[in-house]
Amino acid sequence: MLNSFIYLHGFASSPKSTKAQDISDRFTQLHIKLKIPDLNAGDFSQLTITRQLNQVAAEFSNSAPVTLIGSSLGGLTSAHLGEQYPQVQRLVLLAPAFGFLSHWLPKLGEEALKRWQKEQYLLVHHSGEKRELPLSYNFVTDAAQYQEKNLQRPIPTLILHGTEDEVIPITASREFASSRPWVKLVELDSDHALGNVSTEIWQAIHSFCQL
Repeated sequence: MLNSFIYLHGFASSPKSTKAQDISDRFTQLHIKLKIPDLNAGDFSQLTITRQLNQVAAEFSNSAPVTLIGSSLGGLTSAHLGEQYPQVQRLVLLAPAFGFLSHWLPKLGEEALKRWQKEQYLLVHHSGEKRELPLSYNFVTDAAQYQEKNLQRPIPTLILHGTEDEVIPITASREFASSRPWVKLVELDSDHALGNVSTEIWQAIHSFCQL
């Protein structure tokens, strides 16, 4: 049965991101289809991790094995899909957003966070749209229920994470991998965007996925 490959882009990003397009082009050269759903789903303001999970799970056929390649928040979403769905047989996580709220919310500051909760919407820079878009506070309350400690299904997992990541520290992936022998962590000399290591990323994906 053919393995299907799905790429999940990051928070406030899009299927047209540099990483998504680079990896997609390389899959195309091997005549393999890489699905890249738009996780903004036409309404970024109502984004939640739960919505992402449901949207991507709808792409799974009943029994065909799935490999998920997820970037940042897409990586976190991939890990939770792998926990819930037996079709997911392999994970490639690029700078996965483990502990996302604990890293992101303090950067907003307490005042901004209180205002967001009160007003229900916060303007967030959306790199895919190249403008600021409102995001509902439901994103925070929903994300709080997705804890890494619940991710215990032993799926072959490759994590690629930059040692200079300014958004999600490398320690988040080190901690995740340390207690899960089925996870292989590759540390790269890069930041959160991983823009300077696209060749290394592809070589790792190619080998890990036996393409």
